[in-house]
Amino acid sequence: MPLTADTVFEMFRQTDQRIDRMFQETTKQMKETREQIKETNIAVGALTRNVGEMVEKLLGEGNLVSQFRELGHRVKTHSRKKVFGEKGTTDSGEIDLFLEDGDIAILVEAKTTLKIDDVRKHIERIEKYRRFVDADGNSKKRFVGAVAGTVIAENVINFAHDNGLYVIIQSARAVEIIAQPDGFKAKEW
Repeated sequence: MPLTADTVFEMFRQTDQRIDRMFQETTKQMKETREQIKETNIAVGALTRNVGEMVEKLLGEGNLVSQFRELGHRVKTHSRKKVFGEKGTTDSGEIDLFLEDGDIAILVEAKTTLKIDDVRKHIERIEKYRRFVDADGNSKKRFVGAVAGTVIAENVINFAHDNGLYVIIQSARAVEIIAQPDGFKAKEW
């Protein structure tokens, strides 16, 4: 079939239609992706608020300070989101809840769902904080670790206890330090 001007014109018209359909489909997919990103951002924001609310419950309704006092820690002050080190360096970090009784500080990491990896990272954070404080010449201070969560599997509780960390979970008391196993001793850094 010979190529005529009409044949070439028809080929261009069909190509334009295919490109237009592809453009419309791409635009639709981009709009759907933007909506999914928006929904994800809302969900992540809600999770962040949940952890913040949990930390507030630890201090207020959960009466966490009193529970630590019952365990022999004379907690006098507390603060949220204690930042240390130069931001962006490997020697920096943030502690969700910092309780002090003078010579001992209790460093608490709070998660909605606590996993073994969160416990490991918190142990590393405590060690990093220990180095940070030692660098400032305040090496007489001792540190105890604790992890908190709304949902904590039994193996995670055991792992935290095996590593000398207190475990705090939401309960009928709002929050509760889980009973430590026989022979448990809180690890000091």
